[in-house]
Amino acid sequence: MRFLFKTDYEDDIRLFPHSGYVASYGLLLAVLLIAPYVLSSYLMSQLVFVCIYATVGVALMILTGFTGQASLGHAAFLAIGAYTAAYLQKYNVPFPVYFLAAGVLTGCIGALVGFPALRLQGIYLVIATISFAFIVEEILARWESVTNGNEGLRVKAVSLLGVTVSRDSPTFYFLCLAVLVLTIVGTLNLLRSPTGRAFVAIRDSETAARSMGVNVALYKVKSFAISAAITGFAGVLFAHKLSFISPEMFTLQLSIEFIMVILIGGTFSLHGAVLGAIFIVMIDPFLTYLKDDMPGIIAGIAATFGAGTATAANIQSKVAAFASLNGLKGAIYGIIIMLFVLFEPLGIYGRWLKIKLFFQLFPLYKRATFKRQKIYVKSERNR
Repeated sequence: MRFLFKTDYEDDIRLFPHSGYVASYGLLLAVLLIAPYVLSSYLMSQLVFVCIYATVGVALMILTGFTGQASLGHAAFLAIGAYTAAYLQKYNVPFPVYFLAAGVLTGCIGALVGFPALRLQGIYLVIATISFAFIVEEILARWESVTNGNEGLRVKAVSLLGVTVSRDSPTFYFLCLAVLVLTIVGTLNLLRSPTGRAFVAIRDSETAARSMGVNVALYKVKSFAISAAITGFAGVLFAHKLSFISPEMFTLQLSIEFIMVILIGGTFSLHGAVLGAIFIVMIDPFLTYLKDDMPGIIAGIAATFGAGTATAANIQSKVAAFASLNGLKGAIYGIIIMLFVLFEPLGIYGRWLKIKLFFQLFPLYKRATFKRQKIYVKSERNR
């Protein structure tokens, strides 16, 4: 157990609070660097998607977790980044150029979305971002001269310094990992800056932020722009990983998955974005296991307990039919969201903090430690 005694303001904005963080993050980075040489190609593919989803999760964390602005339209920003990469590739634009161009273009569009959203809050802002996502999806489907419509676009492999990088190669994984690490480090530095502190002040109370001289409108637009730009970078990697993009891939469900990344991982922590990304990416393999292997396992268990051959076959067919239902994935998402909202609003990272604090303070731990105080001054009722 380690106690930290802060003696100056610099202690509040350190990138690493103490040397233990350096050692633990260094060990984690070393494990991630050797992963391509010890894991299967399937697991490496899943790790690439974890990096991409976590990058979008960090972007959404800036907007929702740290600025308090809701968004259900980040799939649209991902689509803009992906289509920018695919379109510029046709003109042999180098990867670094169209990678940066995708981020800049998406950030500018995010700022434009942020302006009309200044007068909206809560559910109304959510509706506005959903509308934006539908508009982008419709544009992608109708602007055939640029996007090729519903037929989609092929995305060639990344070319770096004249070398073609396959989407399944370790180099592409390292590229996605590097983008994630740089995004996390950049976001940590952003939160330590006056801009980041302004974001948090707006989230906690717009009235109090205005009273301290924070230009709320300016910083809300900045938050939208930064969040959209990072999502645009992730969109380029997403397009290269899939090697084919079409409007049907960037739907409202994808935006909901991004929301689940930060909701499940933890809304106010960058660690939560990574943990939530791991959780969400593993849902698809779980559904595949549920559809391909689980019916046989359940039928085998039924046979072990005395079920006849016909009965076991009937059970297997029913379980397989249930696992193949079209709306099963959405139902699982809904159940997960309800369980986390009801029993662990702080997400997976919040649960880890509680477990760690329990062992640090045992036997003096109190369950009310994380209970949010519902005490407001009169001015805060008009947020």
